[in-house]
Parts: sequence; structure tokens; C-alpha cells
Amino acid sequence: MPNIIYVLPDGSEQIVDVPCGQSVMDGAVRNNLPGIIAECGGSCSCATCHVFVEESAAGLFEQATSEEQDLIEFLEDAALCSRLSCQLIISDTTAGARIRVSGSNG
Repeated sequence: MPNIIYVLPDGSEQIVDVPCGQSVMDGAVRNNLPGIIAECGGSCSCATCHVFVEESAAGLFEQATSEEQDLIEFLEDAALCSRLSCQLIISDTTAGARIRVSGSNG
């Protein structure tokens, strides 16, 4: 099972095993990690699961859809590496990806 490194808003790190096919959001919510609210439950409609994908992991996930890009565009702290964690699907190739959780979710 691939592991994901979550860098939490307080700067601490949490390594979580997340099954292939689940999302980065699922891994955070199932492990009660702070900072990912996920109000819409992963339907790409609220942006409360905003994260920053560290550069070393940027190419490991599928490109953002236009729907995801539209939601990110309106976030105050959006950056080039911004993604919605509900849209980041885990696979064997994503093992070890570092994901920084936004401190402004919710």
C-alpha cells in the first residue's frame, strides 16, 4: 500500500498508508488528520480539501480537470502547486508523495 507524507498546517508530518484507488483526501479523513475538511465528501464542489503538491510529486498525479481548476482559482492562498486532495488518486507510482495541507481550509 503506497504511503503519502502529509505536511500538516502546524508543520508536523504524518505518513499514512493509503490504498490504491482512494484519494489523498480519503487518506487524511480516515486518519483524522487536521486541515482537510472535505465538506462535499470528495465530489469536487467545495475546495475545503485544498492542498499543495510538493514539486517532487507534481508529475505523479493526473492533471487537474477544468472543474478542479475553476474551484482553485477562487481560493485566497492558491498557488501553482494547488490541488484538491479529493482529485488526487493514489496509485503505486504516488508512493512517498509529499502533500502540504493548506491552513485555510474551512
